Amino acid sequence: MKKIAVLTGGGDCPGLNAVLRSLVLTLEGAGGPEVVGLCDAYHGLLDDPPRVMHLDGKTVDGILVEGGTILGTSNSG
Repeated sequence: MKKIAVLTGGGDCPGLNAVLRSLVLTLEGAGGPEVVGLCDAYHGLLDDPPRVMHLDGKTVDGILVEGGTILGTSNSG
């Protein structure tokens, strides 16, 4: 099965979790590729092994009320 990776780099902004949820549910409903989130953006990608979170309908259920992003960011400032 094909996979797509998504990350949320930089600082937080309103709507990041909504975008993640929409992406996951849209691809899942269309039988699209599996979605994998990279934790803490590029920091998680460069770890060995990379820090990933498998995203599916169950994972993104209820994240709209969470602040920030469930994946974390690379913003260290």
